[in-house]
Amino acid sequence: MAYQVEIHEKYELVVGLEVHVQLSTHTKIFSADSAAYGAAPNEHVSAISLGMPGTLPMLNKTAVEYAVKMGLACHCRINTYNTFARKNYFYADLPKGYQVTQDQHPICTGGYVPVKLAGGSERNIAIHHIHMEEDAGKSIHDGHSADSMIDLNRAGVPLLEVVSEPDLRSSEEAVQYLNELRRLVRYLNICDGNMEEGSMRCDANISVKLKGETKLGNRCEVKNLNSIRNVQRAIAHEFERQVKIIEQGGHIEQNTLNFDADTGETSVLRSKEEANDYRYFPEPDLQPLQLTPEYIAQVKQRMPALPHELYDKYVNQLGLPAYDAGVLTAEHDIAGYFEQLIACTPHYKAAANWLMGPVKSYLNEHHISIDKLVLAPARLARVIDLVNENLISHSAAAHQLLPELIKQPQAGAKALAAQLNLLISTGGNELEGWVNEALAKFPDKIKEYQKGKKGVLGLFMGEIMKRSKGKIDPKETTRILTQALEQK
Repeated sequence: MAYQVEIHEKYELVVGLEVHVQLSTHTKIFSADSAAYGAAPNEHVSAISLGMPGTLPMLNKTAVEYAVKMGLACHCRINTYNTFARKNYFYADLPKGYQVTQDQHPICTGGYVPVKLAGGSERNIAIHHIHMEEDAGKSIHDGHSADSMIDLNRAGVPLLEVVSEPDLRSSEEAVQYLNELRRLVRYLNICDGNMEEGSMRCDANISVKLKGETKLGNRCEVKNLNSIRNVQRAIAHEFERQVKIIEQGGHIEQNTLNFDADTGETSVLRSKEEANDYRYFPEPDLQPLQLTPEYIAQVKQRMPALPHELYDKYVNQLGLPAYDAGVLTAEHDIAGYFEQLIACTPHYKAAANWLMGPVKSYLNEHHISIDKLVLAPARLARVIDLVNENLISHSAAAHQLLPELIKQPQAGAKALAAQLNLLISTGGNELEGWVNEALAKFPDKIKEYQKGKKGVLGLFMGEIMKRSKGKIDPKETTRILTQALEQK
């Protein structure tokens, strides 16, 4: 085992990722065909999608806007001069026999994506470029006993390909990079980021080299990884496989590989000698796309706040702990709800606690996401205010008022709390009565308190809470209880 660890320490993993992001436009990139997911096979097609002779493409302006947004979010340089090219290859689900993509002049170059790693460290993963292109159709090999079937609904759907530099040095970095990309596209609302449905797909270029070497080793490209977990597994497997070959005196062949999710292993899809010569040439039916600085500035102005911007706001302006800020910005819908919530209440920490506590528990219990929560942020804010005004206990608000308010989302929080008899009793005599009843129930615990066992206060408070059905102010009750105990 020690020898195995020593061998692994000799080598460094080098990974570059090519991530295809399917843009959530209403129509395809070069035609008016619907780009919606889930239709019956070949329902969203036309003469353009089918690659019929004489048809002409027209660029989708929303796809261009989404590409600029993604580039800005990744700190890229937005190129004002853009061209399209034909990438020629034959495949059954590629109707035209070529794919329209960007080759010489992609829309975004350079840039980086910051990722947080275990232990709190952060790295900027370098981006080589981002380009626009159209998707191919889908081949279905298990729908017929003898033949493959073709569904061209996806043909022509707009894609962004985000190509990183070979800048990743561990599977952990790759996972965090993909998580951050997915989070960005969701915040920008340009893609749902669902890898299982193919909205995001990933190819991984993997190589190893001796530590300290500047020259990169031969890389192998693992195609069409459809989950972040599979990306992690494929990288781990390839590192082991390539190190073993080199240690045995072998040579890494620069192959394109397939990943088997059942076995966790890779196999050769095609060798370097079999690689396609795509014969790129300029797309004659599309004029160069010229963007202006004014257009880019307008797109930037319309962009929503990004996760790192909200994180800084929550920590530096609202004074929330870094942990809270991380949880609140992890998902776009959670951050959006929190933004609306803090617009309705100044109790920022309490609002964070409610989202991460009772609200999250309710969502988990009912297996729903926060966008399905019927309770408006303004109404939850009123619950938080009631607790902070000592009109209702946190326990009663969380366990009794919140579920009822979700059932009756139009009801007023205070009125419903009164209807449920949850409002804190302000009558001093009633509170003193509950305190005396609790003391009378546990006379032996009074003696323990007087001998220095202050922990029994919790027992008395629990009893008082039960007798009052949660309708007490904990601070005031603690004061009266402590006073009564001292006088015994």
